[in-house]
Amino acid sequence: EVQLVESGGGLVQAGGSLRLSCAASGFAFDDYAIGWFRQAPGKEREGVSCISVDNARTYYADSVKGRFTISSDNAKNTVYLQMNSLKPEDTAVYYCAAVRADDRGGFCYDMDYWGKGTLVTVSS
Repeated sequence: EVQLVESGGGLVQAGGSLRLSCAASGFAFDDYAIGWFRQAPGKEREGVSCISVDNARTYYADSVKGRFTISSDNAKNTVYLQMNSLKPEDTAVYYCAAVRADDRGGFCYDMDYWGKGTLVTVSS
């Protein structure tokens, strides 16, 4: 059974930091690209960051470049999102998702599997 389990969300003040984790199981982790997406209240879901696990190629949305860092621990089948200098506009439910890297050229779209999400709230 494929599982993606997010953790690490919570309430933080503006300027603070959080590290999200996405623990994956049930598929060949090294063959996949793992992405972080977020959805704020009343807004559409948007892509935040993506990592192609086999070659560690990364992608960031312009809104988080320089503040967020995505990484993977292949031994633990876990992807992390380190979020620094958080802003109130980063408040959202954050989801991790997975797709076979070869199917999308290593990019994160039309994802195959999704986690249930973790809430990040940034207070001003």
